[in-house]
Amino acid sequence: MSVNTREAKPAPASNEHRTVSRVMTILELVIANEPSGLRLADLPEMLDAPKSSIHGLARGLVATGYLREHQGRYFQGPAVAMLAFSGQEVPAAFHHALEELVEISKETAILATLAGDTVINIDIIEPQQMIRATPPLHVRRPLWPNSYGKVFLAHMSEQRRNSYLRRKHADETEQEQIRAELETIRTSGFAVNKGEADADLYGVACPIVTGGSDVTLAIGVAGPASRIADRIDEIALSVQRVAQELSPPN
Repeated sequence: MSVNTREAKPAPASNEHRTVSRVMTILELVIANEPSGLRLADLPEMLDAPKSSIHGLARGLVATGYLREHQGRYFQGPAVAMLAFSGQEVPAAFHHALEELVEISKETAILATLAGDTVINIDIIEPQQMIRATPPLHVRRPLWPNSYGKVFLAHMSEQRRNSYLRRKHADETEQEQIRAELETIRTSGFAVNKGEADADLYGVACPIVTGGSDVTLAIGVAGPASRIADRIDEIALSVQRVAQELSPPN
């Protein structure tokens, strides 16, 4: 498959701006070559730079969610879209799915994306409840113990998941506990945060699965523990159904 080289020659840059120039050129090249993506081997020649330097920059862009690596190729990451989001609406089908979940659960419904080692909420609908979950939009949040983050960790490649656990959860006992919970999530199809980040807040989330791609979107419900604790299975079934409707057939 041919590689788009429209942006292959970066503009000359002074030494102090060389790293910035290379980072932006990598982003431009990858975006220009969507949807096929680029291999790491393609980039050094296109940027006229050492492979070791480009590899380090590309890994940094993956870690922050600006690139996504899949089967040895780099693709645009969700954080790129967040730069230009500026309050624009997400696709109608996703927003309508959130409205449906609010109607069913009477709790806050959330659509979230994976961005590197973080979760970003990209759309939220709150119920007409005086006391309700009010999560932030467009703010990076830790993967663990967020229910959405648990979904993304459960469906990551083993290599990436292990790398995350080594960096963020150094204790081996804790790692094993997390791995056991992630296995349960893969089996059940949903993740739960039982007041682990906020004692008064519960959350239930499910993956939106696109065949052949990483899981980078999740949908779910959050609300006060007093209203959700006894309804987890009921809410999970509703969230799973909606998530499956949003997941394209394989």
